[in-house]
Amino acid sequence: MTDFPVEGGTRIRELLTRFKLPTCAAETIRRFTDAGHDGALPTLLEVLEAEADERGQRRTDRLLRSSRLPPGKTLETLDRTRLPRTVALKLDELATGGFLERAHNVLCFGLPGRGKTHAAAALGHALVRRGHSVLFSPTFRLVQELLAAKRDLALPRALQRLDAFDLLILDDIGYVQQSADEVEVLFTLMAERYERRSLLITSNLVFGEWDRIFKNPMTTAAAIDRLVHHSAILEFSGRSKRADEAESRSKTPPPRPASDDNYEGEGTTTTPRRQLPEKRTMKPGDHLQE
Repeated sequence: MTDFPVEGGTRIRELLTRFKLPTCAAETIRRFTDAGHDGALPTLLEVLEAEADERGQRRTDRLLRSSRLPPGKTLETLDRTRLPRTVALKLDELATGGFLERAHNVLCFGLPGRGKTHAAAALGHALVRRGHSVLFSPTFRLVQELLAAKRDLALPRALQRLDAFDLLILDDIGYVQQSADEVEVLFTLMAERYERRSLLITSNLVFGEWDRIFKNPMTTAAAIDRLVHHSAILEFSGRSKRADEAESRSKTPPPRPASDDNYEGEGTTTTPRRQLPEKRTMKPGDHLQE
């Protein structure tokens, strides 16, 4: 008989409870000990930990498939040298997922090409790895899906499905120029999640320009009020990555063109051009000689 650590027994009960085996959780340690098999408990714990790891990986894979997150846009591939230091530190803090438990929002502002979308997607990937459900969508696409559901009298059901996600990432809300119906479904979504579920929104428009999205000043103010009440605001500044890449490409010398077959420079070997028949000048009466 061996002395099995108390924390080991606690972990076994915790795992069995997580696997929805309450009777096993309550009886396993006592029965193994009473039967003199407590020496097998460390092996049992190893097996349960392996099962937990496998279930966790399957859940992560399932969450990733349903998230619509852009592949490859992770914290590991994010160029932190282009981010303000305060933004980089805040992303690390948010990646722990604590803000989801408080139903807080994340608002990312900056001109195009400053890394907002990559940062939002990277945060989504980090949260999925921690077991949180995330949905990433360009704002216009999700608005159109909700609008279609409204036309089919299924908007409440669509909102309920979205409510299953711990975090909705609405990318590029500033590009949406909406009709009254589109504004209504977007505002309804924000109101439904207020203080219940988290939103992450990226925008190239500051709040003062959001009347271009919501049209009505009252609706604009109400939307901003709900988003800002519990939120972290990240401001992405600096130069545009896409502009820098384009500038870098423009400075790269173009590839040297292939040699022209007719060019006969020094040290160049060419294939002789096919000789054309010599052009003959017609003389009066030649056509009669044929």
